[in-house]
Amino acid sequence: MERQFILSSESTVDLPYSHMAERNIPIIFYNYTVKDVEYVDDMGRDPQARPNFYRMIDEGAVPNTSLINQQQYTDFFEELLQKGDVLHIAFTSGQSSSVTNALAVAEELQAKYPDRKIKVVDSLCSSSGMGLFVDYIADLADEGKSMEEVYDWAIANRNKVHHQFFTSNMTQFRRTGRVSGPTAAIATILNICPIMRLDDGGRIISYSKVRGKKKAVAETVSEMIKHAQNGTAYDGKCYICNSNCIEDARMLEAAVEESFPALKGKIVMCDIGTIIASHSGPGTVAVFFMGDERLPQE
Repeated sequence: MERQFILSSESTVDLPYSHMAERNIPIIFYNYTVKDVEYVDDMGRDPQARPNFYRMIDEGAVPNTSLINQQQYTDFFEELLQKGDVLHIAFTSGQSSSVTNALAVAEELQAKYPDRKIKVVDSLCSSSGMGLFVDYIADLADEGKSMEEVYDWAIANRNKVHHQFFTSNMTQFRRTGRVSGPTAAIATILNICPIMRLDDGGRIISYSKVRGKKKAVAETVSEMIKHAQNGTAYDGKCYICNSNCIEDARMLEAAVEESFPALKGKIVMCDIGTIIASHSGPGTVAVFFMGDERLPQE
């Protein structure tokens, strides 16, 4: 069935660009800077971009990520509005204020194009959790739902997309100042993996820690069992992503598949994009699924 509007999003969906193109979802790209050189959040279009990114990280680089400014949103939205109404899914306000620019531009363009409709959703989601959210929205659009119906569903369900993740490498957290040097050193020596999630505002919360990857995987799956819709009978979409640690992601994949035999299709495996990885560094693994309402920060 033909869509009644244009669905667009941002490169922080952390799905391959080819997937978004196949789903007919235009993307606006974030950028990051290393040593005064600006790079695009590539989404896998250049097969050398991600290896080069991690090479720079290994050499001690601390990439600086930037907001999408109002002029970028204006250029992006105006091109889309020439073709139809627009529903845009933006990166969580819990990690970036870009959505503030998107909302301001949408309001201006709504006045400029009174015969078109444009709405922006603060996804409250990040990385491939945002990708999972956008994929669900695309499913509704493909069913022929109106923009208003899809917008209402997005607002009602954005806080039910769970983001459970852990990291086994604290190097980039130390470099970016998210943890102190001594804390990172102790965590490395003791093989400690922080366990994290997103709260109801799309902010990263570190709420527990375990020793070793196997325990991190077990704790992550335990949280999924606790929060997934219908528990171990969960039959919705499930995505797993990683930052340059595919073996750890495969370990989590096997554990999830064992605990959730009713999953809809195979687990979608993704790479964490360069914007998210600029802050997390290598060694992060995350699972995303639909569940109960996410909890606030405790």
